[in-house]
Amino acid sequence: MRRIITILLTLCAVVSYAADIECVGTATQVVNGSDTVYIFKDEIHMRSKVGAINWYYADGSLYASGVDEIYPDDGCYKAAGSSFCVALYAGMPELDFTVDTRCDNTVLHVTGIPASAYARTYSLSYNALAWNTEQWADSLVEDGGTLSPTIYLQRALYGPTTITLCYDAEIRTALGLDSACIEVDVPLESIIAVKHELTSLTTIRDAKNEKNRPTSQDIIKATVGEDISGPLEVAFYSNATPAARYFQWDIYHSTEHIVRRFDPDIRYLFSEPGAYRVVCKVSNNTCASDSTEMMVAISESYLAVPNVFTPNGDGQNDEFRVAYRSLAEFHIWVYNRWGKLVYESDDPAKGWDGTIGSRPASEGAYFYVIRAKGTDAAKDAEYMSKISYNKKKLNADEAVIGIYQLSGDINLLRGNRK
Repeated sequence: MRRIITILLTLCAVVSYAADIECVGTATQVVNGSDTVYIFKDEIHMRSKVGAINWYYADGSLYASGVDEIYPDDGCYKAAGSSFCVALYAGMPELDFTVDTRCDNTVLHVTGIPASAYARTYSLSYNALAWNTEQWADSLVEDGGTLSPTIYLQRALYGPTTITLCYDAEIRTALGLDSACIEVDVPLESIIAVKHELTSLTTIRDAKNEKNRPTSQDIIKATVGEDISGPLEVAFYSNATPAARYFQWDIYHSTEHIVRRFDPDIRYLFSEPGAYRVVCKVSNNTCASDSTEMMVAISESYLAVPNVFTPNGDGQNDEFRVAYRSLAEFHIWVYNRWGKLVYESDDPAKGWDGTIGSRPASEGAYFYVIRAKGTDAAKDAEYMSKISYNKKKLNADEAVIGIYQLSGDINLLRGNRK
């Protein structure tokens, strides 16, 4: 906001800063620093309060001698030891302006600003697009100050708007004149500045017992210090302003560039563990927006199996369910003590509720077999024919990463429901 010079407005016949002279008629005084300026509505008319005096031009030459009233032209004068300037408002040029839209700002070229001893003031208003955390929306911009230069810098325009410039509000009010305002429409085809706001949306699934899975669609970051369970499909939106024409997306896995796309919005499935960087750039033939980026970190696979569950309906540990993250494949078989299959599933988010054919299964030990493959498993990694009876990664010593072949006992205990 530009600094506004202090202005005092009164009717001319009431107060005068020059002790022995006064103005006559409809006028107003403007005090601009040490200068006193009288602005008249109809005609310029000055009077001496002490009778006939000599009146001089600002350079000291004589204007009129031995008179108590004068009707001078626009300009500056001296009389009775005081300096003052006078002007006829009707003779002041009307203002006008043009708009020059640029990539980083908007320039207003104002015409009609006179070189004079008094200051003309202005107020400016328009709507500019601003991001409100969800979308671009109109935001009122207001500016004002003293008219002195011919160029005024405003913020970059990202959408069509109407710029309104009002001027001389205090002077016109004091003279009983209507407001003077100019409106200039800035159409969409004149807009060249571009900007964008990168947002994301991920698919939320009912993944019980899955560790580090986002719990909100618009949050792709897990707890600080933890990575997100994969695979994770994320939609990315550029949210570009209307003048955008070209889009570029780059995805990096660590330092390796893996994806480049040119659509306004993209979707990507993050599977392999590690840190990803998603970079978005937006431009047109003239301007470019600053690039923005998001980070996505996918965790290594994990699988843990409990040794007991209590399907008694108390809402706690009622199902035999694994804890996991970043699994690409999963299959579980559960057998009773006679080797009969009682439960089977290929979804780690589901669990056995302790029933066989809709009837409660007997308490006791059951035998499970699990084969699972993590998103961090090598593409050519295969399951071993041998089943591990240790509840950990098979062949950990042989560095078979992401391959799980687990078996063991799960104890079904009903107990008493609280």
